[in-house]
Amino acid sequence: MPERTESESRRLLRRLRDSLAAPGGGQDRLDRITHHIADSMRSQVCSVYLFRDADTLELCATEGLRAEAVHRTRLRLGEGLVGRVARTGRPINTADAPAQPGFRYMPETGEEVFPSFLGVPIQRVGEKLGVLVVQSREAREYTEDEVYGLEVVAMVLAEMAELGAFLGNEAQPSTHRFPAVFRGDTGQEGAAEGQVWLHEPRVVITNPVGDDPDKERARLAEAVAMLRQTVDQMVAETEMPGAEGEAVLEAYRMFANSKSWLRRMEEDIDLGLSAEAAVEKEQSQARARLESAADPYLRDRLHDLDDLSNRLLRILTGQGSDTGGAMPANPILVARNIGPAELLDYGRSLRGVVLEEGSVGSHAAIVARALAIPLVIHAARIRSEALNGDPILVDGDSGIVHLRPEETVAAAFRDKIAMQAEAQKMYAGLRDLPATARCGTTVRLCMNAGLMADLPSLEGSGAEGVGLFRTELQFLTRTRVPRRSELAALYARVLDNAHGKPVVFRTLDIGSDKVLPYMKRIDEPNPAMGWRAIRVGLDKRGVLQMQLQALIRAAAGRPLHLMFPFVADATEFASARAMLDEQLEREAATGRPLPTELQVGAMLETPSLAFAAPAFFRQCDFISIGGNDLKQFFFAADRENERVRRRYDTLSAPFLNLIEMIVARCDAEGVPVSFCGEDAGRPAEAAAFVALGLRSLSMRPASIGPVKSLIRRIDIGELRAVIDAARAAGETNLRPAVTAVLARASASASAA
Repeated sequence: MPERTESESRRLLRRLRDSLAAPGGGQDRLDRITHHIADSMRSQVCSVYLFRDADTLELCATEGLRAEAVHRTRLRLGEGLVGRVARTGRPINTADAPAQPGFRYMPETGEEVFPSFLGVPIQRVGEKLGVLVVQSREAREYTEDEVYGLEVVAMVLAEMAELGAFLGNEAQPSTHRFPAVFRGDTGQEGAAEGQVWLHEPRVVITNPVGDDPDKERARLAEAVAMLRQTVDQMVAETEMPGAEGEAVLEAYRMFANSKSWLRRMEEDIDLGLSAEAAVEKEQSQARARLESAADPYLRDRLHDLDDLSNRLLRILTGQGSDTGGAMPANPILVARNIGPAELLDYGRSLRGVVLEEGSVGSHAAIVARALAIPLVIHAARIRSEALNGDPILVDGDSGIVHLRPEETVAAAFRDKIAMQAEAQKMYAGLRDLPATARCGTTVRLCMNAGLMADLPSLEGSGAEGVGLFRTELQFLTRTRVPRRSELAALYARVLDNAHGKPVVFRTLDIGSDKVLPYMKRIDEPNPAMGWRAIRVGLDKRGVLQMQLQALIRAAAGRPLHLMFPFVADATEFASARAMLDEQLEREAATGRPLPTELQVGAMLETPSLAFAAPAFFRQCDFISIGGNDLKQFFFAADRENERVRRRYDTLSAPFLNLIEMIVARCDAEGVPVSFCGEDAGRPAEAAAFVALGLRSLSMRPASIGPVKSLIRRIDIGELRAVIDAARAAGETNLRPAVTAVLARASASASAA
C-alpha cells in the first residue's frame, strides 16, 4: 500500500482517538467521527448506523445527509444495502447503489444524489454493532485500499463502542447500568438468584490505535512466538488416540503457524491499528466468513479461531482468564458456551448457568442436570451486557434471565424461590414413604445420575435406586480414552456409594450431540438418527468391550444391572449381549469374580423396537423406555430444534397409546418395564404413565418429591377412567382432562 495512504489512515485513526478523549456526549463524538471520516475519505457522505435492538438499525450520525433524518431513519436487519451489510457481515461496494438488489430508497435522507456506496460492518468478535457507510456524488467504486482502510476504521469504532464512547445518545442506551431481560430457552429447570461470574471475561482493548507500527509489529511477533510455543507444548502433552485425533491437533497447530494470518495482522498494524486491535479485527472478519461457510468443517474451525485469537489477545494485554477477582458467594456462570470438564471444575459452587449458545441435549445441559442447577440457553448477547458482579436472576423454568433487575422484579422472584423451598421441605417429609396412591397402587421411583457427585442424592431424594447411570460423562470430560482400570474403579465407587440399592449402568451413549473431545465429529445430515450409541459400540468393539470388562470387574461379586442404548433392531441387542457373554467368559477364565446376579436390558428409544417380535422381549431382563428420544422420533420433531420441540405434547392420545402398547407387550412376556426421561419427572405426565400401567419411573433427583407427592394424593383407577373416556370421545390432547382430575384430587387431599 502506498506510504501516503498509510499515513492518512494513521492520521485518521489518531483523530478518532482524540475524538474519544474529547469532552462531550456520545452524539457529539459520533458527529465529529463522521466528519473526520468523510474528510479523510474525500467523500461527501459518512454515516453511522447502530443497532437499536437485535433486528433494527438506526441512523445515529451523518455527515452529508439531512440532519433531520438522524434517529428517524431505521431499517430492519437485511433491509436495503445497509441491512444487507449488517446481516452478512461483509462490505458492499458499488458505483450505482440504486441498481443493487435489495436497494431501499429513503427520501428523508436526501441520499439520491450520491450513487456511490461503500458500507462495512461494525462488529466485534461475532457481535454485530452496526454499519459504517461512505457515499459520493461521483459514480465510482472505492479502491481495495479504501475498502480495507474503512474496515480498519470500523474496527476502531467497534472498540470505541465497547469502551462506552457513544453512551448517552438516543439510539444506544447506556449499557452495563440499567436492567436488561434476555429470553432464551430452558436447558435445566429451576430458579436462582446470584451475581454474574463470566467464564472467560472479555478482553478489553483500551488502545485500538497504534502510533508506532514498528513497535506494534514487534509486540505482535513476540506474542505470536509465545502462542506457538504454548500450542506446541499443548499438542505434545495431549493424548489424542488414532490418526483422526492427531489430525485434529495438527490442524490446530497449523492454524497457529499460519503465515497469512500473521501477514494480515501486520497489514492492519501498518494502517494504524494496535497489535491487539489487529488481532481482533482479523478474528471478527474471519468469523464472519466462516459463519456463512457451507462446509461444516470450515464452520467448526470457528472454535479453533476463537481459541487461538483469545489466547493471543490475553498474551498481548496480560488479561488472563484469572482476573484476580474473587468469585462471588452465589455465582451465576455466564458464557458463550462451555464444555463438560470446565463446568465440572466449577462444581456445585454455581447457583446457575446462562449460555449464549448450547442445546437441551448438550454436554453442559447434561452436567447442569447432574448438578441440579438451573440452566438457560440461547440467551443472545448477554456476555456483551453482563459484567462480573452484576445481580442476575435465572428462571430456568421459563428460559428468562433478568440482569440488574428492578427491585419489584427481584422481590417477586424471591417469593417464587421461597415457595419452591417451602415445597422442597414438604417433599423431604415424604422421603422415607412409598409412592403409594390412594387406591393402593405403588410405584417405584428411581433417579438418573452420571457423576459421583450425584450419589448423595440417592439417599436424600428418597430414590429406590439409580434407574439410569450415564457412563458417557467419564469419557466426555477427558482429553483421552479412560483406561479400563480407571473405569472399573469409578464404577466400583458408584456401587459402593449406592449402599446396596440397584444401579442400572447404561453403556456408552455417544454420537449425535455427544461427541468426545478426542473423537472427530462426523458430518451427518441428521446426527440424532445417525451413527450413535449401540451402533458405535458394535462398530468400534474395542471401547465397548473395555467398558463391559470394567463393569464386570467393578461388580466384583455383587449384582450388576446394565442396559444397551438406542437399540432399533433385535439383532443389535443380540450382538451386544453376545459381546457381554464373551467378556464374562474371559473374566471367568482369568479367575476374576463374576457378578452374583446379572440383569441385562435394552433402552426402547425407537418406535421400531416397540413392534419387535415377542422373542426379543423374552431375551431382555428388563426394558427401559427412553422417553426423550422416543418422543422425538415418534413425532418427527428434533428435540434440539426450538421451533418444533414444544409443538407436540407428551399427553397426546397417540403418544400415550404407544406407551400403553409397550407396557402391554412387556407385561405379556413378563418383562419389567420402566420409563426414563424428562417426562418421568413431570408430575402430570408421571401420573398418566402410571395410569397406563407403568410401575417404575426414573428421573432427576429433584423431581422425585413432587412426583411422589402427587401420586400419594390421587386414585390411579379414577385417572385411568378419565383417560379412557377422553380417548373414547376422540380427544387428541388429553392434558386438559388429566390436569382437571389431578387438580380435583389435590384439592380434596388438601381439604382432608
